[in-house]
Amino acid sequence: MGSNSSRIGDLPKNEYLKKLSGTESISENDPFWNQLLSFSFPAPTSSSELKLLEEATISVCRSLVENNPRTGNLGALIKVFLSRTKELKLSAECQNHIFIWQTHNALFIICCLLKVFICQMSEEELQLHFTYEEKSPGNYSSDSEDLLEELLCCLMQLITDIPLLDITYEISVEAISTMVVFLSCQLFHKEVLRQSISHKYLMRGPCLPYTSKLVKTLLYNFIRQEKPPPPGAHVFPQQSDGGGLLYGLASGVATGLWTVFTLGGVGSKAAASPELSSPLANQSLLLLLVLANLTDASDAPNPYRQAIMSFKNTQDSSPFPSSIPHAFQINFNSLYTALCEQQTSDQATLLLYTLLHQNSNIRTYMLARTDMENLVLPILEILYHVEERNSHHVYMALIILLILTEDDGFNRSIHEVILKNITWYSERVLTEISLGSLLILVVIRTIQYNMTRTRDKYLHTNCLAALANMSAQFRSLHQYAAQRIISLFSLLSKKHNKVLEQATQSLRGSLSSNDVPLPDYAQDLNVIEEVIRMMLEIINSCLTNSLHHNPNLVYALLYKRDLFEQFRTHPSFQDIMQNIDLVISFFSSRLLQAGAELSVERVLEIIKQGVVALPKDRLKPLADRQVDRVLACQAFVHAASGFSQFHGLSVSSLFYPHFDHNIARMLGKQKCVRHHLCPRKNVSPFRRERHPLALQS
Repeated sequence: MGSNSSRIGDLPKNEYLKKLSGTESISENDPFWNQLLSFSFPAPTSSSELKLLEEATISVCRSLVENNPRTGNLGALIKVFLSRTKELKLSAECQNHIFIWQTHNALFIICCLLKVFICQMSEEELQLHFTYEEKSPGNYSSDSEDLLEELLCCLMQLITDIPLLDITYEISVEAISTMVVFLSCQLFHKEVLRQSISHKYLMRGPCLPYTSKLVKTLLYNFIRQEKPPPPGAHVFPQQSDGGGLLYGLASGVATGLWTVFTLGGVGSKAAASPELSSPLANQSLLLLLVLANLTDASDAPNPYRQAIMSFKNTQDSSPFPSSIPHAFQINFNSLYTALCEQQTSDQATLLLYTLLHQNSNIRTYMLARTDMENLVLPILEILYHVEERNSHHVYMALIILLILTEDDGFNRSIHEVILKNITWYSERVLTEISLGSLLILVVIRTIQYNMTRTRDKYLHTNCLAALANMSAQFRSLHQYAAQRIISLFSLLSKKHNKVLEQATQSLRGSLSSNDVPLPDYAQDLNVIEEVIRMMLEIINSCLTNSLHHNPNLVYALLYKRDLFEQFRTHPSFQDIMQNIDLVISFFSSRLLQAGAELSVERVLEIIKQGVVALPKDRLKPLADRQVDRVLACQAFVHAASGFSQFHGLSVSSLFYPHFDHNIARMLGKQKCVRHHLCPRKNVSPFRRERHPLALQS
């Protein structure tokens, strides 16, 4: 490095890097630092180029790890950075490009070195590297500066206090990225850390007062989606073939910058990611999610989670209770708009889940919105394109629907919102449909996709849970939505009959051979019958609570009434079949009285007339089966924690291959939504177990 522009291939031979990592101690006042920090070279624009950068610097990093305990050069570099940040705000106001450029370069080097140190040593050893202090002969003082704590406090001040300008954009991104690197300590421990250096520094001491201000700043960074400055506006010296290194690393975040800090990364496969329009917003969101999911300390709750749980709308003038620490206010309308627009990324979906689940203020605000379609439609698109999404993203979208459908007001209002020309729904042209009917169609499609393709043991149960929550408020169901409800029941019925037939054949074969073990068809039947019962409950709930609003569902029931014959006398379904059988019998008799060869319009007219004539007290309501919010389904949190990746790797690929260990360690325990009808508790919904509903046809 140095004042001359460099190429990545030249870095192992660079005299300044050799001196930094060598055996000679360098004073923080040495002119060497100005020379070291005056570097630029063409920015890596792909994962392969970033890997070249990593490979080119690995020898330098290893040398520094070996020599730093004697030289203290890492501490000197950090002191140089700390001294420069004291003048950073003034430099931004004075447009001092060179000063900010060099400060940014110092932070970039620190970030890269910090990642290497975290990977290769324990927390105790890491702290020793950051508390080195050269002692003169005769000086036996045991006092030493804790540079790591100073660095973190400085980064928090930089993020929250430095104005966001074109010349400060990249250093803001790098400050946030450095904090995420620091928090990656959890990845290298098998147990969940509750006394880690992250707890020591971030949850107490000088950093604690910055909690609410940091969370608020990160949220506003996400809301504003500030784009990086154009190449001519940033602070780095330009070359004819591209921008400076740091600008390229920030603007190329979507192409794999994480590999710079992970020496290859822990993910086994990096999925393709779209180019990010705002690296600052993306990095802010990732840091916010990691902070919010840090485990509580042994003697104190996570203050960042407390801040996320308690912030209020700027329109809310009521005082904060004295018992709520780290409280602040933010513009809910702007946050809602940003959340609606950013649901194509799984980390934004995780933020939406986190806020809905943990912050009652934001949940109440969102449920009161009159434009809920702006939020629900992106969630439905995630589920609709299930084959293109990772399982984490699909599950979060589904859990969000479960949270929303807990609210009866939401379940009523979505049937009042009429949508036109849903272009992404390709199975059928939908020129006009209610949001509620579209939600039903997408959820049913997800169930059917799961039964034939992904074979996830719990996805179908949670999808049916969302439908069960909505069923009592079904209103004016689209005819296609009503047809798909009955078609799904038909598919389940066929699965039931097939397993029953296989069980019978297997039992007959066992009579002639005592040596062959029998498959557990009884368990398969029990699971399928439980799902069939859930479907019957959904239909029954709609008929009991809103029969007069849903003539299309009655029409579909009558059209496929033969499907229900086998379940009338089945001991598992007799209670739930009473209302359905009553409706089918009542309307069938009225159609017989009307004569043969009736048109669709005439049948619907007879149904509407019959609804008025059917005494409501003849339909017996069943017990409510609404979703419970409980402390279970830890696996969802484990999977969701995969989104704390950064610098361009796909969200699922950073931790997912190791989520039995790394994810729990990175984010710890967290409350979650789980439907209480799941066959077993606390089982990973992402484990690909063969399920009777997924038997080959």
